[in-house]
Amino acid sequence: MAEPTANPAAPTAVKPGVLDGVRVLDFTAMMSGPYCTRLMADLGAEVIKVEPPEGDHIRLRPPRRQGRSTYFAQLNAGKKSLALDLKKPEAVALVRELVGQCDVLVENYRPGVMQRLGLDYATLAALNPRLVYCSISGFGQEGSWSGRSAYAPVLHAASGYDMANLDYQEGDVERPLKNGIFVADVLGGSLAFGAIQSALFRAARTGEGDHIDLALMDAMLGLLVYECQEAQFPAERRRPLYRPTKAKDGFLLIAPVSQNNFEALARGTGHPEWITDARFATSQEREHHWGALMQLLDDWAADRSAAQCEAEMNAADVPCSRYFTVREAMKLPPLVERQAFQTIDDGAGAFQVPNPAFRFARTAAHARGSVSELGADGPALLGSLLGLGEERIAALRESRALHVRG
Repeated sequence: MAEPTANPAAPTAVKPGVLDGVRVLDFTAMMSGPYCTRLMADLGAEVIKVEPPEGDHIRLRPPRRQGRSTYFAQLNAGKKSLALDLKKPEAVALVRELVGQCDVLVENYRPGVMQRLGLDYATLAALNPRLVYCSISGFGQEGSWSGRSAYAPVLHAASGYDMANLDYQEGDVERPLKNGIFVADVLGGSLAFGAIQSALFRAARTGEGDHIDLALMDAMLGLLVYECQEAQFPAERRRPLYRPTKAKDGFLLIAPVSQNNFEALARGTGHPEWITDARFATSQEREHHWGALMQLLDDWAADRSAAQCEAEMNAADVPCSRYFTVREAMKLPPLVERQAFQTIDDGAGAFQVPNPAFRFARTAAHARGSVSELGADGPALLGSLLGLGEERIAALRESRALHVRG
């Protein structure tokens, strides 16, 4: 792994990336794995996305323009594409050669697939003892459920997440809610990213790699912090939940978490008498009379716009926000000021993708602009990393072990 050499103090210098010099073989598709490796690319790693001849299925998913998916681009910006048919022995042999030139391998196949290909951790670690190998799966690499197919909605159902959310609806709906936001994938990808950095740190100190077994099911249970404890020690009464306050033209969420927040809320709404009202004087009493407090907030907001309510609550230093659409949120001042989005171009036009949520003072963490076509980087990679000549590459293409679009 190369040491960054740029001068961090130079105001005009291009910042190096924390992972400059780290090379990653990316055998992931869909969302959880690509989310993980996109973060690594954002930090400067050279990520080689190994795709089947037909490509990652997400390449076909909308939104699309001129046949190119921005959904795919957001998850795979900054990566190189190498298209191999792993059913061909020549392709598997190429991967084994490449492993010696790489620091990390990430895969999210169903458990057992990489072993059948002869690309499991034990086999590859014998070729490169420093290799950090991360396997992402629904239920882990071993155990009675390891072979189950597990997309994010399945994990939401299996983990208790959906039923916990249904319970919070307090009988307003009769079945678990639909959800198109893949929490398990983003959470699991983020945790895999963190685990890989820890293993790289250890490899740098000891020269020894490791195998990371990340289960999305485990990630979902880790998300349910209160719920795991309440499952073991049921609460005497349901904990109060913040609900949308209805203004005349929309909704906002007001969250008086602490006693100070509540007293600021009472003064900010023009009702300081709430502070001494026996129903609301303490947090315990407010919990008992939560519905009454929420109704009073609705009454206060009924003749005000949501923007006016938010302004008054902010002026009183009460935690709150209007409800925004994603389109609206992308334009909000804190996101614009933090440069939370990067403009990239995938060949069909410019668009924005989120940058990592974290920032470094001395190094760069942002989406890289390139979005490779399927297999486009294969010949150059095999030439530069393995020293393959034009004849050998042509033979690989002829055998259909290597695919290059165009």
